[in-house]
Amino acid sequence: MNTTINLSMAIVLAVLYSVGFYLLMQRSLMRILIGIVVLGHGANLLLQVSGGPPGRAPILDAVLPEQITDPLPQALALTAIVITFALTTLLLALGYRSWVLVGHDEVQDDVEDRRIADRQKPKGAMEEGTADETDAGPEDTADSHELEEGRR
Repeated sequence: MNTTINLSMAIVLAVLYSVGFYLLMQRSLMRILIGIVVLGHGANLLLQVSGGPPGRAPILDAVLPEQITDPLPQALALTAIVITFALTTLLLALGYRSWVLVGHDEVQDDVEDRRIADRQKPKGAMEEGTADETDAGPEDTADSHELEEGRR
């Protein structure tokens, strides 16, 4: 069975995936939700296109094996639909909860994660001009003193 994809389907799939990934990189949960839905549609279309042209039902001794449709892409598309639906409902619940608690659905940076990441930076500097700024360890910074005061 020859399964080739035409140029128009390849362009549609490329647009769906690029728009979906672009929307996933946004800060708004509604845009992330739309990105997941668009990616789900792209995955379903890719699975259906990869399944090849429609064929006959796989009934033994009724049709030739070359005429039988492969059921695997259809089963995978159903699985992708269920996964997309589950992610959609989860993100709808998160977006609603964020809207109720905060008043917007924007994903914010976690300040504590940034402080931990700053502490794990190497102490040595790569450039010669910044060596005097980075020689002081994290115990000498104002943020670490504030953290120590908050623990007491």
